[in-house]
This record gives sequence, C-alpha cells and structure tokens, in this order.
Amino acid sequence: MVRDTRARTDAGADGQGRTPDPRRWKALWVTLATGFMSLLDVTIVAVALPSMQRDLGASPSAVQWVVSGYALTFALVLVPAGRLGDAMGRRRIFLCALAAFVLCSAGAGAAPTVTWLVVARLAQGACAGCLAPQNSALIQQMFRGAERGRAFGLFGATVGVSSAVGPVTGGLILALAQGNQGWRWIFYVNVPVGAVALLLGIRLLPRLAPGRREPLDLPGVALLGAGVLSLMLPLVFADTGGVRRMWWLFPVGAALLLCFARWERRVADRDRQPLLDPRLLTCTRGYAAGASLGALYFVGFSGVWLVFALFFQNGLGYTPLRSGLAVTPFAIGSAAAAVVAGRLVERLGRLLTVCGLVTVVAGLGATALILWTAPPDVMAWLAAPALFVGGLGSGCVISPNVTMTLRDVPVRMAGAAGGALQTGQRLGGAVGTAALPGFFYMVLAATGKDYRTAVALAVASALVALLASLAVALHDWHHNRPTDSDHPTSHSPREQPSAPRG
Repeated sequence: MVRDTRARTDAGADGQGRTPDPRRWKALWVTLATGFMSLLDVTIVAVALPSMQRDLGASPSAVQWVVSGYALTFALVLVPAGRLGDAMGRRRIFLCALAAFVLCSAGAGAAPTVTWLVVARLAQGACAGCLAPQNSALIQQMFRGAERGRAFGLFGATVGVSSAVGPVTGGLILALAQGNQGWRWIFYVNVPVGAVALLLGIRLLPRLAPGRREPLDLPGVALLGAGVLSLMLPLVFADTGGVRRMWWLFPVGAALLLCFARWERRVADRDRQPLLDPRLLTCTRGYAAGASLGALYFVGFSGVWLVFALFFQNGLGYTPLRSGLAVTPFAIGSAAAAVVAGRLVERLGRLLTVCGLVTVVAGLGATALILWTAPPDVMAWLAAPALFVGGLGSGCVISPNVTMTLRDVPVRMAGAAGGALQTGQRLGGAVGTAALPGFFYMVLAATGKDYRTAVALAVASALVALLASLAVALHDWHHNRPTDSDHPTSHSPREQPSAPRG
C-alpha cells in the first residue's frame, strides 16, 4: 500500500530509522503468559462452583456472580482501558493492571465469605479487561511486517487455547489440591505466575513515549459502559432466568450504543479525541468485517464448550477432568495451526480465515454426528480426530482475523481498537454461553433426557453462528481481493487528513 510520510511515521516503520527492540520476542512471551492467565480465568472457575457454594454456604445465585461478575467487568472496561493505554502508555497500564490482578487473585483465594469472593472477582475482571487491549496494542507497537503476523499468530493461539483448556485446567487443579478448600488454588495459582510476569514485564516491556494526552471522553465512556452493561446483564444471568426477566434491557442497550456511535462521530467531527474513533469502522480496511466476524465466531466458539461439558459430565458421567480431556484435541489443533497461520496470513489474507471456518464447520459437524450415533464407551475416542480437525480450523480463524482486523489501525489508536474488537468477542461469547446451553436444556426436556440428540442439535445451532461468520469472511475476501496487495486506493485513518491527533 502506498502511504505518505506521516503514515510511515505513525506506523513506526523501519524506514524511520528506528531499529526493532532486540527484546521484543521475550517481551511478547510476558504479555502472552499474562493474557493466557486472564482469559483462562473466564472459564476455569466454572468447575469449582459446587465446592465454593458448599464451603462458603452460598446460594446458587450468589455463587453464580463468581463467574458472571468477572465476565461482566472484563467486558465493560476493555475500550476505556485501551484508550487509556493509547494516551498514558501501554507499558504503564499493563504493569499496573497486572499488579492489581495478582492482588485480586490472592484476595479471591483467601475469601472468607461469598461477598468477599464476588467483590474480588469483580475487581479481578476489571483488571483483566485493562490487560487485554494492551496485549494486542503492544504487539502492534513492537512488531512490523511479517513479524507482526507471527506475533499475532501466537496471540491467537493464546486466545483459542485459553478458552478451550479452562475446564480441564480447573479439573486438574481440583484433583491435585485435595480437600474442602481445594478450589482456592484456582485463584492462588495466579499469584506466582503473575508475580514472575510482573518482574519480567518491568524489565522487558518497551518504554516508548505515550501519545498526546487529551481529556478522556467521559460521556462516551458512560454511554458505552451503560450499553454494554445492558446487553450483558441478561446474558450473564441466563442460567437463573435473566433473559426472561431482563429482556427489556436489550432494546435499551441497543439504543445506548446508537447514542454512543452518534456522540463519537460528533466528537471526531470537532477534531477532538473520541473514545473509539468511528473512522475505524468506515475508513480502516478490514476492521468492520473483522470485528463482525470475530463477534459471530465467538457466539458458536464460546458456547459449545459448556454444551460439551454438560453432555460429558451429566450425560456420560465423566469427571470434570475427564470431560476437559475429551475436548483437549481441539485445543491442541488450535494451538498448532495458529502458530503456522501467523506465518501465512500475509500471503493468503482473508482466504486463510475462509478455509479455517470451513474446516471448523466440518470438524464440529462431524463431532455432532459422532456424539449422536457412536457407542458411549468409545464416543470420546471417535470424536477426538474430528475435534482436532475443528481445532486446526479454529487456529486459522482467530489469530489471522486479529491480524487482518488490526493491521491497518494506526499504532496510536491500537489500544482502543483492540479493546473494541475484544468487546465484540466478549459480547458474542456471552450470547453463546447463554443461548447454547439453554437450547441444550430445551431439547433435553422435549426429548425426555435424550442427551445425544440434545448435544447434536446444540452443536448444530452453534454451526449457524459459524456459518454466519463464514459469510462475512467470504464477502470480505471477495470485496478486497483486488486490494489485498499494496494498492494506492486502500485507505485507513492514518491516511485521512482529518485523522485524530496524537
């Protein structure tokens, strides 16, 4: 793509005379370990809820906040935290959030009451939400060209694997930490890992000057936060009838997000710094398509793991550990493919995610068929190859999509852009984790507890969301084929005369 001098400066290209940080790959591993830890905490806690409820004498609705509260505050702070990182320095926000995450993990592990535990988890989720956008922004800040694709490949593997191995990791910790209080080690394990990452981060993360400081768009923060909260609350309480009781929050949330979009356009038109520049969606090649694809993909990707856990544990009587091991082939395939996909994304572009989505649909479709028809005693073994194939496809979706969504975003806006991308993924994940288990239970009741039919139809419903994301990928691939290589008519906010300052 032909860019002017300002574009090259904004991107931090090597033509600027700046040599790459020699410690960038070591710094990347620090951010990946931290990202894995924070994303793992979204799902790892679910297997320990019964023992938490028993030991703390809590009600089911109270202990549900341990999972739901984390997901809620995680999603709420993503975009504001990304904007703060852009303005104040990603290194600073990353290290402060990591230190707070470690302290909150220790507080959750030591919680004497369920109220203490819920408050610690709410704070822990907010800290994780502050960490997440700095991860993707630091990759854009430290890497260029093909190296950035490889770095995003590792980042995508981290996202995919952390979501898939949460249940098995939680089951393994509970198996090793025997006793009534074993669930506390699910939180305590973050303390040494986080402390080591903090010390290494202080030493390795780059000390680059932050962007130009401007007042934070507080009305934008309020409108976005209220909109996301309105959409998330019914979903995070779906298990206790939240969708039925709080359905009216969906139109309220949609209206608030529409007001947020109009407000941000008004702020940008006045040449002030918005919380989320609307030109990311209208002028940045690939951003709108990538954000939509990611949100739709996570609807199916996130919800299917709860369905598998319900089927293997309640339907086949597996332990949490064995249930997690049954779906581990997907995580292995995803990790392996994501690393390779990071090297291929610059060459194949959106075609890579199209092929990946086709493979995911084929793998999960075959898995659904096997779980519906195979004998129970060999079912998990027969499903393993199909899950592995699905994992290979997933590895070619998540990390390449992140790379193509963010590759043309100016580095000065990387935090807010990454936060918005992950907010969409969190919302998609919340829809999936609420809708798919609900559909599973509905089929189970309608069929007289036929677990095979329930899991097959629930996975098939997840494929609908995956096929929708495939349609977005196909449209983007067809639309951008003439401009996937460098082309002077491709645009991004960094090339616009009215691009935000800083």
